[in-house]
Amino acid sequence: MLFLLLVKASDRSEAGLFPDPSLQEAMAAFNRDLVEAGVRVMAKGLHPTREALRFSFRRPDEEPDVTSGPFEPPIDHLAGFILIEVASKDEAVAWARRMPDPQGHGEGQIELRQVFESREMN
Repeated sequence: MLFLLLVKASDRSEAGLFPDPSLQEAMAAFNRDLVEAGVRVMAKGLHPTREALRFSFRRPDEEPDVTSGPFEPPIDHLAGFILIEVASKDEAVAWARRMPDPQGHGEGQIELRQVFESREMN
């Protein structure tokens, strides 16, 4: 089963500030644990929304409207993600509980979402 740990943005991540070194090391250790357990598929951080474009499809069969970032509020956006492959939702929840506060400063929030796999979509 595939799950995404979606790291929500914060004012600090939207400002392009990286976590302090101790939090960076805690996140690196968590990622090493995921790799060693053989469950991490991919992990990436995202640039702030000030560098993003939003494509809004307002009418069928028409070109989308394009808006440049930044977008507000930060908590509605993503700062990064970790894709894991595990045997069950309970295992995914256990990994999510082990993840350090990804933003630090009491701003961190992650969202756990299961990924549809091709056999589910047929």
